Amino acid sequence: MSEKKFSVLSFKYALEGIVTALKEEPNLKIHFFISVLTLTLSYFLQISRQDWINIILVIGFVFAVEFTNTAIEATVDAFTESKHPGAKLAKDISAGAVLVAAVTAIALGLLIFFPYLTK
Repeated sequence: MSEKKFSVLSFKYALEGIVTALKEEPNLKIHFFISVLTLTLSYFLQISRQDWINIILVIGFVFAVEFTNTAIEATVDAFTESKHPGAKLAKDISAGAVLVAAVTAIALGLLIFFPYLTK
């Protein structure tokens, strides 16, 4: 019985983390807005099932990397009050991961949507 409670609490905490991040992180708000636009465009262009799968996967990928970046930044900030080269490195690398994910999403989006938009 305690495992079930733990599982439910884990989902509750995860949802609280998602909601908090979406409220407080400007970049996540941008990703969310672009995701809504992308999903809306996908719906109106009636993209294929495989293209839907790819769009949903890449949106999830970008959000997962952005959430991880946010967690890394919060952790570094919690333990480091002054500038520290290791703290900067961790934050820069995690921000770089988000950039890679976003560029990948843009490239995939162009590959998916271009044929639909040029019909």
